Amino acid sequence: MNTAVARWCVLIPCLNEEAAIQSVVESVLALGAPVIVIDDGSDDRTPEIVAALPVTLLRHSERHGKGEALRHGFREALRQGYDAVLTMDGDGQHQASDIPHIVAAAAKYPQHIVIGARLLDRAQQPRGRRRANAVADWGISWACAQPIADTQSGQRWYPRAALDLVDLPAENFVFEAAILIAASREKKLGVVSVPIASRYNGEFRLSHFNPVGDVTRITFYTIGRIFHYGDIMASRRRSHAAPIIVSDRSGG
Repeated sequence: MNTAVARWCVLIPCLNEEAAIQSVVESVLALGAPVIVIDDGSDDRTPEIVAALPVTLLRHSERHGKGEALRHGFREALRQGYDAVLTMDGDGQHQASDIPHIVAAAAKYPQHIVIGARLLDRAQQPRGRRRANAVADWGISWACAQPIADTQSGQRWYPRAALDLVDLPAENFVFEAAILIAASREKKLGVVSVPIASRYNGEFRLSHFNPVGDVTRITFYTIGRIFHYGDIMASRRRSHAAPIIVSDRSGG
């Protein structure tokens, strides 16, 4: 793996992932990457499985949502002295094999968030989920004043400037949108995307993401941010440019 980047670790927020979490974590450990797992109040064997692995395990006694899980993980990563984190989900939808490509892109674009964008095998995406993601991409790109491919992907590289936004007042899945917007507007970070496969082939548990409820919450938050930052029409024009895609998956 390319190590010519800041000191980093992998964060895996999870909730009831006993079917997949061991293979997910072990695949990351096989790359030599340190791992922090945040268990958001699972009531299955997830914490027991993770506790037997050589990782940092953070546990919530009750469910607080993905936003608080990520926030807890960011704080722990900073406490341990990491300068960047790579997040991925614990259900097996994200693959450790994509991590080297994301890290390579981060090395080439140091002042950027890097998104593992689900641009490959898109026919696997449920139609409703694809439409919801398209709406979110349009609105969040506008709020960020830059074009972004796959704003809803949970596989992301966050540099230190983004980690400093840990206390943003946003919860659940809105937190990930809030990070993109604040990092773009307040930290002046760019966003690049590395294509990864869309994986919806039925072997995963039902998503915790609600395409109606969560998209509605994200939409209202995003609209508020657009008006908060002003410069509405100029931001819209900038968001219509083509997103930066590291298409060769090697960072070049």
